[in-house]
Amino acid sequence: MVVTVASVVEALRIGVGFLWTAAWAILVGLTVTSLVQVYVSKERMAGLLGEGDVTGLVRATAFGAASSGCSFGAVAIGKGLFKKGAHAVNFMAFMFASTNLVVELGLMILILLGWEFLLAELLGGLVLIVVMAGIVHLTLPENRFEEVRRTLNERDSEAGITEDPTCGMEGKDEYTVTTDDGETLKFCSEGCMETYLQQTASGGGWREDLRSWGGWYKVANQFRKEWSMIYKDIVAGFLISGFVIVFVPQWVWNALFLQGDGVLVTAENAVMGVAIAVISFVGSMGNVPFAVALWSGGVSFAGIIAFVYADLVTVPVLNIYRKYYGWAVMLYLLGVFFVTMAFAGFLMELLFDALGIVPNLAGGLTATEQTYFKLDYTFYLNLIAFAFVGFLAYVYRRGLGAPGEYRDPVCGMRTDDDGPSATHDGETYYFCADTCRRAFEDSPESFADTSPRIHGDQSGHEHHH
Repeated sequence: MVVTVASVVEALRIGVGFLWTAAWAILVGLTVTSLVQVYVSKERMAGLLGEGDVTGLVRATAFGAASSGCSFGAVAIGKGLFKKGAHAVNFMAFMFASTNLVVELGLMILILLGWEFLLAELLGGLVLIVVMAGIVHLTLPENRFEEVRRTLNERDSEAGITEDPTCGMEGKDEYTVTTDDGETLKFCSEGCMETYLQQTASGGGWREDLRSWGGWYKVANQFRKEWSMIYKDIVAGFLISGFVIVFVPQWVWNALFLQGDGVLVTAENAVMGVAIAVISFVGSMGNVPFAVALWSGGVSFAGIIAFVYADLVTVPVLNIYRKYYGWAVMLYLLGVFFVTMAFAGFLMELLFDALGIVPNLAGGLTATEQTYFKLDYTFYLNLIAFAFVGFLAYVYRRGLGAPGEYRDPVCGMRTDDDGPSATHDGETYYFCADTCRRAFEDSPESFADTSPRIHGDQSGHEHHH
């Protein structure tokens, strides 16, 4: 195809149009993820994932689905869980669930591909985890991963690498907190460091938190962190999808993916779906709009489902496995994930075909025929979603309930002396909101056991109580 200005504009129109269509779903999903990340305790996660039985597998899947949807974040957190004793099966299940069973991904699939794909993603994802667990138990000697775990811990210890206690990713020297008992904690970012300080100092529950500015500052801080991890993949995925639809001719898809009916055709399409994902370099949620482009090119249901599963085997992610665990384990993870992802896609098409619910692309408008920007439900949902994100940005940028010279004794937020205050035993305490002040006044003895002033360096390298 000849590249013209008109074709480039059309590719951009489709890519941005896809992004506009799914924007509210992405923002809603990130909000839910942020709430879960802030208010669901993960302190005992690694211990709960130490057994390779059904209970451990279910917990790993649930923890992963409640985590964020970034491929690189999932791999880093999975490494931290594995180092602390999580069973090999469970840390694999966690990684898959945190990239394929999260809320924001499900909403994107529903909006861009339809309910059939969402059902296949969820059902097939569970099938994949069960099959993967069976393969690992049958093929992997227990002592092999124990040896890898010891080597990983020794290497990281020698290099001074520590995990962020908030998210499990690698901590950095510039984000350090020293506790009162002399322990040094490192965090991956300022956001995680502040989240840790807030959580350890907090004395209220989530209901009380969300009735104060400090609680919403926590959510805004986490939302910013979640978005910063995935926005590049999302934007790249949507833009690439538009260019793929406009510039990749149909014969390319016909050459890669066999056409017609039959079990062998379905199997080839599923295998090719994973293979395309490996070399696509598009991970996280960015592979959903890419999947739309493949679907528009006539790739089968099995190929699309397998492709969406496969963001844990892209070349950049495989390179991280190699750095963490070595070539042998990287190849083992690639083999297990590749087989299970292709098998799950293959099985979903057979099942959905038997039920008669494989979607028919021929009945709908093509990407070039669709009108994306119009006054419909998408416009109004986006308006609401953007307004809410604007509220979170306002809370974060204004620092409402955020770090200050004083610590709110009720919710743990840092605050300044221009907010609500109360005096007890000659000491003045400052609060992020009247809700916290009233809670303090109702039971001051419950909260007045530490000094209200934060001592030390305000950059975050202080002792905390």
